[in-house]
Amino acid sequence: MKYVAHARDGEIHQLEDHLRKVGGLAETFAKEFDAGDWAYPAGLWHDIGKYRPAFQAYIRRGTGLDSEAHIERESNPQTNHASSGAIYAQNQLGPLGRGRHLPISYVIAGHHAGLPDYEGGGDAPGAPLVEVLERDKALEAEALKEEIPKDILNVSTPNTMCRGGVEGFHLWVRMLFSCLVDADFLDTESFYSPEKSKERKQEHGLDEMLRYFNTHMEKLQKDARTSSVNEIRADLLGQCREAAKSPPGIYSMTIPTGGGKTLSSLAFALEHAVRYEKRRIIYAIPYTSIIEQTANIFRDVFSSSSNLILEHHSNIEPDKESKENHWSRLATENWDARLVVTTTVQLFESLFAARTSRCRKLHNLVNSIIILDEIQLLPVHCLDPIRQVIGLLSEHYGVTFVLSTATPTGLSEQTSPFGKKLLKGLSCTEVIENPKTYYKKLKRVHYELPEDLSTSIPGWDHLASELAQHESVLVVVNKRQDAKDLFALMPEGTLHLSALMCAAHRSKVIEGIRARLKNGCPTRVVSTQLVEAGVDFDFPVVYRALAGLDSIIQTAGRCNREGKLGSGRVVVFVPPTKPPPGIIGKAIGSAISTMTQNEADKLDQPDVIERYFSHLFQQVKTTDANDMHRLLVSEADEQRVQFRTAAHRFHLIDDRNSHTVYVRYDDHAEKLLDKLKYHPTRELFRKLQRYSVTLYDYQFQKMHEQGAVEEINTGYFAQSSMGEYDATLGLQVQPNPPPIL
Repeated sequence: MKYVAHARDGEIHQLEDHLRKVGGLAETFAKEFDAGDWAYPAGLWHDIGKYRPAFQAYIRRGTGLDSEAHIERESNPQTNHASSGAIYAQNQLGPLGRGRHLPISYVIAGHHAGLPDYEGGGDAPGAPLVEVLERDKALEAEALKEEIPKDILNVSTPNTMCRGGVEGFHLWVRMLFSCLVDADFLDTESFYSPEKSKERKQEHGLDEMLRYFNTHMEKLQKDARTSSVNEIRADLLGQCREAAKSPPGIYSMTIPTGGGKTLSSLAFALEHAVRYEKRRIIYAIPYTSIIEQTANIFRDVFSSSSNLILEHHSNIEPDKESKENHWSRLATENWDARLVVTTTVQLFESLFAARTSRCRKLHNLVNSIIILDEIQLLPVHCLDPIRQVIGLLSEHYGVTFVLSTATPTGLSEQTSPFGKKLLKGLSCTEVIENPKTYYKKLKRVHYELPEDLSTSIPGWDHLASELAQHESVLVVVNKRQDAKDLFALMPEGTLHLSALMCAAHRSKVIEGIRARLKNGCPTRVVSTQLVEAGVDFDFPVVYRALAGLDSIIQTAGRCNREGKLGSGRVVVFVPPTKPPPGIIGKAIGSAISTMTQNEADKLDQPDVIERYFSHLFQQVKTTDANDMHRLLVSEADEQRVQFRTAAHRFHLIDDRNSHTVYVRYDDHAEKLLDKLKYHPTRELFRKLQRYSVTLYDYQFQKMHEQGAVEEINTGYFAQSSMGEYDATLGLQVQPNPPPIL
């Protein structure tokens, strides 16, 4: 009898072939961190539950027409197959408790539904592992009655130890999980879409990319005008190239705004990768708004090849709470590219994730270089688990980190005035020699503070009148509604930027702004904080709504960027609306406590910034607000980890009450959305990234009720024909609800 793993159009994917290929591929992936002896049996056993007669009858009855026949549904006894392999691992490798089976049982039990909690009591849905191992024993027994080849069932007992000890056990299991699910995805893809497998071939290595980079930089420096700023950029670039010769580890790279940080960090990464045989470079950015800009900079460098750079945003996945399905699998990425440009949200939430689509990429972090851009913007409430996972990846998985920033990060050890340790801190090697001197060399602006930081301006009309006096000015506010309200009062011709505009729309406006500034045309812009980091504007005057000191300094980087003026003006004002809640409010409070009139021109100096971060850490109750240590480490010596609950809680940005909506910005977006209805592919989801907008829950629900948003495919939502996309303001949504009195 031929047992079926998958079926399509009358063709079958034989189960024993699938198990052997997944086992071999998972083993190959895991050898990168010396865990091939664990991944191989996990791959061989992950689908032995499919030998059950009930599953075989189900998939043969569908003859492949049911594209989700191989996706497990816990409530459907016909498709339930993952628990059988987990129970078989338990029986083969040891009793429950300290049994050596647990790592394999975790990853097999979760290879469709996601890594489970060890035991009940968590706040995430799904059966815990101990329940699954007890509940489904009869299903495993049914499978073992079938004709399973002996080479699949009888495997040598794993004997290597996990990396990172008790503290690193959760990450090691996720790495095994990643090897298994990626191998499973790839072999399944080779059956369903063999043409996709061929597209994965890499054209160029990192050594060839370094040659492209050197050629590009030689031309760039040859064509650059002679100026003190360009001389400093060349000096910093040279320091980064030299530092790349140092051994793998954790590096900080402190280059003030305007110092050429993006290309200098790429120079370090390429030189270091070639010298130490790293596999890929991952560039993680805090804002989706600047991913496209950074990726385009890199495409200019590597213009001779189109298959080197992968953009992976955070907002292309379906509802985070939904179960794994055929469409979510199509949207996943395994980061098998030479250069990945992504968000810090995507990176770190994947490192604490449980879902297969999120974890799939993790094994490709091994022996890589990760550049964390604008590291100071990482949220304070989860710095402790982030610090720990950075340390684990560096020490045990061969990852070199570059913590790139234009300001001191605040990630050094923080202690309260009473001696209480607020943050353990990261031990880093600084790439730039004496970076404090460059703050003075690259100082291009002076700051103007209001006399009273606790008193707001009279109203948006007052600010609009003041802004109208400037021919070219950028004003950055804290909220989308603030940007919309101020923009409505500005003179005709003013431009608007906010996250209610999709990336394609924002990119077009940003390019127009750059062109106007370059040609000396009057240019007034109202924007949210999406431009405060990385967007290379060069305004003579910038206004910034009161925010954290790091945000104010980042916004100042859009003023006199090229140093063509004697000094640019950065004006800080107190907006007439309440500040956003949570950490942003605390950051504003710390900024008020730090900034004084007599130090206005020293706001961007390291000692003032360090004082700001010290105050901020004293205001934050914990740097592990999600309780990751208890969920992932406290009982890890017994291998008892609450994977799913930890993933459910860990959010860099609390977007659990938000929804991604694809918009009908132009004809191209319309065509892509038509395809999404019937034939979603990974390439389609990549293209749709440029046409997405994130809505708050109340906005989404209201638009859904009104018919302005529709579910275009399972878990994916789009602007309907009844929705409105404004050519200036973006997607039209309900205003913020009035406060409850």
